[in-house]
Amino acid sequence: MITFIFVTKRLLFDMRRDVFQAIADPVRRDIIGLLSNEPLTVNMVAENFEISRPAISKHLKILKECDIIDIDKQGREIYCIIKPEKLVPVFFWIEQYRKLWEEKIDSFEHYLNELQSKNK
Repeated sequence: MITFIFVTKRLLFDMRRDVFQAIADPVRRDIIGLLSNEPLTVNMVAENFEISRPAISKHLKILKECDIIDIDKQGREIYCIIKPEKLVPVFFWIEQYRKLWEEKIDSFEHYLNELQSKNK
């Protein structure tokens, strides 16, 4: 039983380290967006949301576990700093679908142009 609990907790922990797990939640995506402009303290991040400070801390912890942000303590303040290079796998994954959708949109635009020219 103890082994099962350990293995289960380990699997859940490993899942959190995935960059895709980090961006799966809209709050974490918003936090990433905020931090992309500048490093912010935990309180400054929390001010942008209508959820509890412990909930924000949990999201920041997941982002830290996923290696998306660094936490830097400066005196009494704790700053969150984005590590944009860690988002590169997401960019490449999305890029393949962007090309697909551009082709689909171009094809649809061509179809609409044909319809429009037939109706004239």
